[in-house]
Amino acid sequence: MRATLPPAATRGAAGANGEGVADDGAPLAQRAARSPALRHTARAGLLGYALIHLLVAWLALQLAWGPGRARTEGRSADQAGALDVLAESPFGDGLLWVLAVAMAGLCLWQAVEVLRHHRSVPGPGRQRRQALAQVVKTVGTAVLYGFLAVSAARAALGLRSGRREEQETVRGVLAWPGGQVLVVAVALVVVGIGVYHVRKGWRSDFVDEIDLTAVSPALRTLVHRSGQVGFVLKGVALVLVGAVVAWAAATVDADSATGLDGALRTLATGLLGPGLLTVVATGLAAFAGYLLARARAPVG
Repeated sequence: MRATLPPAATRGAAGANGEGVADDGAPLAQRAARSPALRHTARAGLLGYALIHLLVAWLALQLAWGPGRARTEGRSADQAGALDVLAESPFGDGLLWVLAVAMAGLCLWQAVEVLRHHRSVPGPGRQRRQALAQVVKTVGTAVLYGFLAVSAARAALGLRSGRREEQETVRGVLAWPGGQVLVVAVALVVVGIGVYHVRKGWRSDFVDEIDLTAVSPALRTLVHRSGQVGFVLKGVALVLVGAVVAWAAATVDADSATGLDGALRTLATGLLGPGLLTVVATGLAAFAGYLLARARAPVG
């Protein structure tokens, strides 16, 4: 999903005819989007999001190459494990609260984007479908950032979750009437998001999100290639997550439905496990590089 920062200048929303018109109905959202406080908080959120990706990459490498006990009993190789690493670091609680506020700022910005640019929808046709798809992506991004903000706050309060809690949650959902269908549907959504990331990276659809006109051509190329690798490999990881969760639902095996951690542990059991986990870790680190560049030189 696209991680955007508030632009310095406002933009018109698409009107019923698909042309840009002034969004007079959202003066509060326009002022919020121009707020330096929101802009700086959103930038801090992108930095925090990059840190989470780097920590998950490090945990994936531990899972791939660490001692036997670390590979079986270590922290979960996902955002929960990353938050555990922060919690156990010096000034851990303070770092987690800063991360929670920063991610909440990103969540707020996505909500502002919905109000600013999607108050009116074009008439039936291709533009309408594109506008509705953008609304869904923006809302989904807001939910993701909000979830990370809540997770960071819970970790700061000592309310951490791990593989066992995730397994219990999936087991409870599978027990619902139609629970298997629901879990499979969620898994397919995750697969779709993964495919979207792969497509975005392969086609370099992210290049207009970063202003690199002031940097050297060599650095510009490095950021571009890093973004491509990051989007494609993160997308592959998400597809793997969706596949593992769907298989767990089909076989009613909640123990294997533990999100990214479960997917990476499934990879680790294969003959080429360490090598594949290293590739995934490289992709997550590359995506973190894209986020760092996005935070430094955003395009509205």
